[in-house]
Amino acid sequence: MDFILHSKDGQARHGTVITPRGEIRTPAFMPVGTAGTVKAMYMDQVKDLGADIVLGNTYHLMLRPGAEEVAALGGLHDFMKWDGPILTDSGGFQVMSLSKLRQMSEEGVNFQSHIDGSSYMLTPERSIEIQTLLGANIRMILDECTPFPATEKQARDSMALSTRWAERSKKAFQQYDKGEGDALFGIVQGGIYESLRLESVSNLLEIGFDGYAVGGLAVGEGQEEMLKVLDFTVPAMPENKPRYLMGVGTPEDLVQAVSRGIDMFDCVMPTRAGRHGLAYTRKGKVNLKNARHANDPRPLDEESDCPAASSYSRAYLHHLVRCGEYLAAMLLTWNNLHYYQSLMQEMRKNIEAGTFDAFVEAFYRDQNEGDISPIDKV
Repeated sequence: MDFILHSKDGQARHGTVITPRGEIRTPAFMPVGTAGTVKAMYMDQVKDLGADIVLGNTYHLMLRPGAEEVAALGGLHDFMKWDGPILTDSGGFQVMSLSKLRQMSEEGVNFQSHIDGSSYMLTPERSIEIQTLLGANIRMILDECTPFPATEKQARDSMALSTRWAERSKKAFQQYDKGEGDALFGIVQGGIYESLRLESVSNLLEIGFDGYAVGGLAVGEGQEEMLKVLDFTVPAMPENKPRYLMGVGTPEDLVQAVSRGIDMFDCVMPTRAGRHGLAYTRKGKVNLKNARHANDPRPLDEESDCPAASSYSRAYLHHLVRCGEYLAAMLLTWNNLHYYQSLMQEMRKNIEAGTFDAFVEAFYRDQNEGDISPIDKV
């Protein structure tokens, strides 16, 4: 893997991540394909929207159908019919948040499946083995996602454990990797504490990774605290490696994080929102559950080149949502992922042109001066 930095505007960066499966234009938003599917979307739709890479989830795929089973069927690319790059997370966050029972140790995490209660052991070595079996082009170290709130001692102990697991993940990657140009990213932890975040960056740099992620955010600390952490963490991260903010976020989060030098993002928000009747548009959020849309003939965005946004009335979308029709989730997810990819494209274009500040100003003006009523902004 290689990373080419094309241009900067302030701290915002436009670049290209080069992988064996193709190039990733940054800033990049990765649609989340948790269990081998971006929910309510065909994979060719996802590609047509402009996504260069998707994310797969180690935890869910190790439980169903199993990493060895996916490998026997040709790997995750063939399994889900996606020929571009795939990033897999380590499974650690889902173990902490979804499993019924879990027991942390120096070795790893022993947990019970949220599906059937069966027991599993996830170690740094096993996580990397699973990601290799899946055929991921970018793999993540196993870390402990430090909970919020956490005392400084709790955050320090968690960060230190993640550092030790990072070393083991690197050794496992060197053991399992086939030498075809795939990558391993480290994950910066340390809670909201500046000294711990900087220590984590230093530790990871000493181990050496192909890219560096900021983990442990978007876990309840709020946007203001998240941005403070980025303000003192991102400048310490290497200029010549991709920077990935995990699990973030809203359109406002993406714009603010790009302005601080982040290159890559993933989040379930646009797909989950689509399944629950919420549309993202240039003029803000539209809650199609609200009765005010029942007789509204306007589309979500008549200027959009996405048919889901421009060809269907809000009244029809409201009807689909209220009736629980599958098509509601399909159309709104299509709209939301289109909006997210268009947002990333606009940021890349404006960074290249040196007009990123003007873009940010226009972004907030559109969000705040649109025709969406306050009840939709929830």
